[in-house]
Amino acid sequence: MATKRAFLRTLLALTSACILTLSVAQEPESSMTRVQRTKVLRVGAIAGAIPYFSKDLVSGKWEGFGPDFSESLARKFGAKVEYVETTWGNAVLDLQSNKIDAMFGMAPTPARKEVVNFSDTLFDNTYTAVCKKGFPTKTWEQLNAPENKIVVDVGSSHDQLATRILPKADVQRLENSGSATLALQASRADCQILVILLAQPLLAKRANVGVMQIPTPIYTAPVSIGLRKEADPAMQTAVNAWLGEVRAKGEVRSVILKNMEKLAGVPASAFPSEIKF
Repeated sequence: MATKRAFLRTLLALTSACILTLSVAQEPESSMTRVQRTKVLRVGAIAGAIPYFSKDLVSGKWEGFGPDFSESLARKFGAKVEYVETTWGNAVLDLQSNKIDAMFGMAPTPARKEVVNFSDTLFDNTYTAVCKKGFPTKTWEQLNAPENKIVVDVGSSHDQLATRILPKADVQRLENSGSATLALQASRADCQILVILLAQPLLAKRANVGVMQIPTPIYTAPVSIGLRKEADPAMQTAVNAWLGEVRAKGEVRSVILKNMEKLAGVPASAFPSEIKF
């Protein structure tokens, strides 16, 4: 009988050990552990998303805010960057499925925060109103009137802002930002709501679209770095430490202004003094 009990205890111990081993084996490798092991930082990149990302079709080289910040972070980790092409719509899924480690330029919306982690704010993108010439706009409250036709791209942060602060205006929600711009250009709208890093490149290429205004009070949209949601906080902690260093050195502003001029043709002098990065 004693021998049987000893056998059962041994069997139970072995079974528990196997279950524990299996549990540990199935736990996914953390982002930071993988980067340290492989010396590779996988970053999502979007072709044509100027000034965030731009890919030279001949050389294959990536440029823009995202690549500049990515290379800086990779150097901090002692790693190299591997770019994985994606879209703004698919980037969250790519983080969730462990295809990428980081996505620069992602807005930390409540819905996204449910499924991915975010760094501290990389920079704040100021909201503007690009209005037809001669349309007076000094405050958001001036726009908040039934006779004013405002266009936004549906589901965007522009749409969210208009919903929140322009409840009385005639807000038209169109398929994308390009459609909204065409409506403004065709005089079917008075103003289009755009963040300044989209408004400035638009007007640099198509000055006849309208005039950019920065209504008061100033509203901004935080721009962050999307990260995989995981139990180990090492990646988020390390990214925030790097971000604190580059912000203290003024590198965030310099990277933005450099790429705005190089890729979008917008010189630093085009940004009003009230715009901070």
